Amino acid sequence: MAVKLRLMRMGKKKQPTYRVVAADVRSPRDGRFIEIVGFYDPRSDPSDIRVDNEKAIAWLSKGAQPTESVRKILKISGALDEFAAAQPPKAVKVDKRAKSAAKAKAKKAPAKKTAAKKATAKKAAAKASE
Repeated sequence: MAVKLRLMRMGKKKQPTYRVVAADVRSPRDGRFIEIVGFYDPRSDPSDIRVDNEKAIAWLSKGAQPTESVRKILKISGALDEFAAAQPPKAVKVDKRAKSAAKAKAKKAPAKKTAAKKATAKKAAAKASE
């Protein structure tokens, strides 16, 4: 089951407020949800954002994908930064074939240069003797 962190519209007509919810991807925008993670009121100045960072981090660690607007809200609340700090750094995968090919090139390259230097040295010596 794919889960998204997204906004669920609440409030009266022309007066929206939103809940930040964890919901199944297949459910409609204002339909069934799994858990309420936070609240967002865009009409107040400044916007009122209340997010339970622990719940948000728990859902992100379970693989939930936030929508763009929720990603911005989580960044403002600090949940996204906490989640990124809690993750171990990603190891860079190196293909074994690419690694061995790079080693082979490194070994062959100096041999070509020395042969080229020898050839130019012979040409220079031949021109000097003439």
